[in-house]
Amino acid sequence: MALPPLLQRREGTVLVLSNNNPAARNALSPAFYAALTTALVQAETDPGVGAIVLTGEGEHFCAGGDLRQLATRRELPVEERRAKLEGLHDLIRAVRDCRKPVIAAVEGAAAGAGLSLALACDMLVAAKNSVFSVAYVKVGLTPDGGATAFLAEFVSRQLLTELCLTGERISGERLHALGPVNRLAEPGQALEQALALATQVAAGPEQAMACIKTLCREAYANTLGQQLEQEARFMVVSQETEESREGIGAFLEKRAPDFASLRNRQA
Repeated sequence: MALPPLLQRREGTVLVLSNNNPAARNALSPAFYAALTTALVQAETDPGVGAIVLTGEGEHFCAGGDLRQLATRRELPVEERRAKLEGLHDLIRAVRDCRKPVIAAVEGAAAGAGLSLALACDMLVAAKNSVFSVAYVKVGLTPDGGATAFLAEFVSRQLLTELCLTGERISGERLHALGPVNRLAEPGQALEQALALATQVAAGPEQAMACIKTLCREAYANTLGQQLEQEARFMVVSQETEESREGIGAFLEKRAPDFASLRNRQA
């Protein structure tokens, strides 16, 4: 019997989503695209979910696309090949646009589209001995899944070109030094640290955090004027919410805010 492509479990207010293809180093598949996209959409409307952790079963986060499947696609018409690729790109958009914070927990390898998937997340926890690679050039392919867009957010054009043209591995420690890895973990501890970070974030104000995600996502493309306008719009709205009433009241009363109770009342 075939394994389910995605495993789901709850750790308090954190939803853990795990790629379940360990025999193939969690290579991606259309079934996984659909399952993860559906899980993210459902989590957005679940008041019991404060944050999401994305990881992989076994020793690796994700080795990228399944080359056996890719080898058979060369015979398909261009339109069909493009349609299959859009499944991956829809997934990347779902991760990027999810209203809830999404944190990647990376052990082992995150290569090709696996790298894209990890970088699409809002935050990234990686084991010190994990390895990342754009990889595509080594099999005569070009990057997809937003790899070049995400890498360009924190490396120079020259380094971006080097990584893409060589496909060389980048250690988790080097990626941490470059910026996109938020926490370095000892081998085998990435998920534990990601859960701790996700639990901390999940206690925050849901509506405000969704707006903050949008601001952070759009900051790289907006002009200063556009970003100021977006910040003003969100600030005006957030001043009217129960979240800000609770947060400001808690600050003035010198107590910890209780945003969780607001989510429970809205359930």
